[in-house]
Amino acid sequence: MRTLRQTRLKLSSVGFVVALFLSTSNSSYAQAALPNFADLVENNAPSIVEISTTKNVSGRSSIGDDEIEELLRRINPGQEPDLDIEGLPEQRQRGAVGSGFVISADGYIMTNNHVVEDADEIQVTLNDRRVYDAKVIGLDEPSDLALLKIDAKDVPYVEFGDSDSLRVGDWVLAIGSPFGLEFSAAAGIVSAKGRSMPGRSTYNYMSFIQTDVAINQGNSGGPLFNLEGDVIGINSQILSSTGGSNGISFSIPSNVAMNVMEQLRDTGAVERGLLGVRMREVDYALAEIFNMERPRGAFVDDVQIDSPAEEGGVLIDDIILEFNGHDIEYFTDLPFYVGQYRPGTAAKMLVYREGELRDLTVVLGSSPTNIVAVAEPEVVRERTNPLGFRVSELSDDVRRVTGLSGVQIAELNAGPGREAGLLVGDVIVSLNRQEIDSAAKFASVASNLPSSGFVPVRIVREGQGTTMALELDP
Repeated sequence: MRTLRQTRLKLSSVGFVVALFLSTSNSSYAQAALPNFADLVENNAPSIVEISTTKNVSGRSSIGDDEIEELLRRINPGQEPDLDIEGLPEQRQRGAVGSGFVISADGYIMTNNHVVEDADEIQVTLNDRRVYDAKVIGLDEPSDLALLKIDAKDVPYVEFGDSDSLRVGDWVLAIGSPFGLEFSAAAGIVSAKGRSMPGRSTYNYMSFIQTDVAINQGNSGGPLFNLEGDVIGINSQILSSTGGSNGISFSIPSNVAMNVMEQLRDTGAVERGLLGVRMREVDYALAEIFNMERPRGAFVDDVQIDSPAEEGGVLIDDIILEFNGHDIEYFTDLPFYVGQYRPGTAAKMLVYREGELRDLTVVLGSSPTNIVAVAEPEVVRERTNPLGFRVSELSDDVRRVTGLSGVQIAELNAGPGREAGLLVGDVIVSLNRQEIDSAAKFASVASNLPSSGFVPVRIVREGQGTTMALELDP
């Protein structure tokens, strides 16, 4: 009869063998799966550059002549101050360091706009320690890209790859000068695509590649490589609570960079198309209201007057699903793709309208159209409704000035309106897809709403229209 101790020993041995097998198996798999970046670094490092900038700053900007006179009187009592003193610095120089990479044998270099913006002098150090003064060919703030040129020939350069072919989980490698440690390599994976961040410009034309590569100060402007050695991104920003790498970095897609590079090289500036719509995300409520299978696309909240969108037949409440062959999954995709085309481009769009798919063609513009602000409505008389708020008529003056027909929210209580985000002062122009031109019409429509589900309400707030979803209690 086998003892308990013998049984334990046998099980322990089996467990050891299984664990050893799994460990060996996992180790072999890891060795086969993990790439060796040594050849990639060796082949591409000669095309990476370190960029140092100099900006002249007035040395006297923080102290005035009166203060200098008072200081000299205290140092030399009884003597009249002489401000014409040799050695008093009029200017000092301040430097910054970033990264970049050569994109052609004749010395064109790409980097970030914020690395070289407002610099008085730019020096480029190649991997072989040669140093060149660089000339700015063009800057583009919306994409945070800059094109430089050095007077050199037969310089090693890199090729761009297709950033659209990237998949989340792909290996990537960055080479740059973090904290001035030139030509440092760091590897990671693609964490996400299509990231939108608050931009520095009015229109958000960027859709970033997010990675977990260790990007720090000085990496800005450096390339992000795929395993084939192609540049598929340009390192631009990090998300950090400390100022250092927290494993969340953002790169500009190479397909954007190639478009910007070509325009900067040809004209020194970048032109982007304009559609002329204000949009927002298609959430679950909107998808249900418009009978969509799932939430996707860009919901058109407003169409600018005389804009390319209006001339092309785009309507409020349209849902844009495709733009010139590009799928619009999230509303942030639309300005990104629109920005890749120049003004005058005839772009095809697929929109979802009233349960049907429609094909439209728009000719992109290049400048925004001003929108007339809505004047503050006046309360004339009040009516009640079952949605948790009270409305009032618009005055004749407001109707004449703004061109609006509708009612104003005069009082807001607990209920569907407040839960949907309505505010006192909002002007309601339609409810459940029926135009509202008076308080009586609003009361009539409201009294015939379904007992449950979502219904759309169209409002104008501070000059801008938007459609919201009211969820009715069953």
